Amino acid sequence: MVAPLYELSILLYIASILFYFIDFLQQNRKANETAFWLLSAVWLLQTLTFAFRIVETKRFPILTMSEGLYFYAWLLITLSLVINRLLRVDFIVFFTNVLAFFILAIHTFVPSSQSPAVAERLVSELLIIHITLALGAYAAFTLSFLFSVLYVLQYSLLKKKKWGARLWRMADLSKLDFLSHVLNLLGLPMLLLGLILGVIWAYIQIDHFHWYDAKVLGSFVVLLVYGVYFYKRVVRQMQGKAIALWNIGSFLFLLVNFFLFDSLSKFHFWYA
Repeated sequence: MVAPLYELSILLYIASILFYFIDFLQQNRKANETAFWLLSAVWLLQTLTFAFRIVETKRFPILTMSEGLYFYAWLLITLSLVINRLLRVDFIVFFTNVLAFFILAIHTFVPSSQSPAVAERLVSELLIIHITLALGAYAAFTLSFLFSVLYVLQYSLLKKKKWGARLWRMADLSKLDFLSHVLNLLGLPMLLLGLILGVIWAYIQIDHFHWYDAKVLGSFVVLLVYGVYFYKRVVRQMQGKAIALWNIGSFLFLLVNFFLFDSLSKFHFWYA
């Protein structure tokens, strides 16, 4: 009973953080409301899980490292819900929930009173979520890259005043720019959450895990490159062709990481 509730709460938590990330960058109140209700569902599921553990153990379950981490994550979520409703400090809420997700992910891999079979199942399923999030992020970045390529192509045609059927079949520049940005909005938090789960899994499952492994370094550089994209776009207000070219360059580095660094990695295999 506890394991399905926990797995569902992880999936809802990921969705909540994605919506909070959209609100963080775009000040989108609808995304903020959606994230709040998803997070409320996560809090309810975690509270039910906690109650089941109390009944099962006949004590307040915070005595082991695993139980303590779970309770800590629950407290962070509770506080973030209160802050979101009473104080409206949205940026704090977003970063608090990223931290809480990190704590919750660590909790999964810390030894507890669970049976080995249940623990192994959770590890396996969260690894599947890691791979799914990473591939989902890559798919979003790929489509964003294609929209940026179309943007640069159409920009070039307009500059050269080459009017024709090819130009009219493309969407206008503002729409191409918007779609490219929205896809990156989806891709970056998925990549961040996927990396959190992947690193924790690697620490537990791999005997000789190193931060300087090519795949690990490459993945975090990809995260940094796309983080710089948002810094340039949101903070520095970079617009038009310049930000489209940066996005294209970011995706080309992603391809290098995906194909070259994957082959140089000492542990990153698809079966893992």
